[in-house]
Amino acid sequence: MSSSRLTSSLYLLAFALLLHNVLGTDPLFRKCSSTTNSTATSSYKTSLSVLMGSINQLAPAEGFALGSLGQNNLDRPYGLVLCRGDVSSSDCRTCAVIAAREIRKSCPDSKRAIIAYDNCLLKYSDNDFFGQIDEENKFYLLNVNNVSNPVLFTEKTIELLSQLATKASYNSTKLYAAGEMDLPEGSMKLYGMTHCTRDLSSADCKKCLDGAIGELPRVAYGKEGASVVGGSCMVIYEIYPFVKA
Repeated sequence: MSSSRLTSSLYLLAFALLLHNVLGTDPLFRKCSSTTNSTATSSYKTSLSVLMGSINQLAPAEGFALGSLGQNNLDRPYGLVLCRGDVSSSDCRTCAVIAAREIRKSCPDSKRAIIAYDNCLLKYSDNDFFGQIDEENKFYLLNVNNVSNPVLFTEKTIELLSQLATKASYNSTKLYAAGEMDLPEGSMKLYGMTHCTRDLSSADCKKCLDGAIGELPRVAYGKEGASVVGGSCMVIYEIYPFVKA
C-alpha cells in the first residue's frame, strides 16, 4: 500500500473513531416490542415516519421534543426525543437522526421501541405514555474499577446525586443538573448528572431520579462510576469530569 493511501486510511479510521467517541454512534441500549398485538400496520409505520421526522427537527432547539400523529387511536404513535442536557444543538440533531434511523432498522415492525445513545434517547409507543414514569425500560453501565473505601464513596455518591436530583426537579426548566463534590480521600473529586424527560412533572422527575439513585448501592456498589438510564430519567456519576458543556 502506498504511503498516501495508508495516510488516507489512517485519517478515515481517526474520523470514524472521532464520530464514535464524540457523537456516540453505537447505541448503549435498544429494545423492541415483541408481542403480536404490538406489530405495526402500514398506516402506523407511515405516521411514525412522519412523527420521527417532526420531533427530530424540533429536538435540537430545546434538547427535547414529543408528539403524536395519526387518524385514529389504533394507528397513532406517541414519540419522544431527549438529548442529554450538556449536549450541543448540532450533536443533539446528529444523535436524534441516527437514533431514528437505527431504531426503525432494528425494530421495523414494532409499535413500541426505545434506543439510547450517549448523547440522546428516543422512544415511541402506541400507548400515550406522556407524563408517566417509565418503569419498564432501564439499563445500567458500570465503570470496571473499584474504589478503596466503598462505604464512604457510596454515601458521598448518593449525597451528591440526591442534591442534583432536587436541583434538576425543582430548579431547572430542563429538568437537568450537573455538579461535583470533593471527596475526603486525597484530591479526588466526584462528578454527577441527573436528567429527566420534560413530559414529567417536577414531583415525578424527583421520584424517578430517587428511584434510580436508590438502585446504585445494589447495582454499582464500590464502582468508580455508573449510569442508570431509563425511559424517563437518568443518573450518572464518575470520578472524572464527563460533562460536555
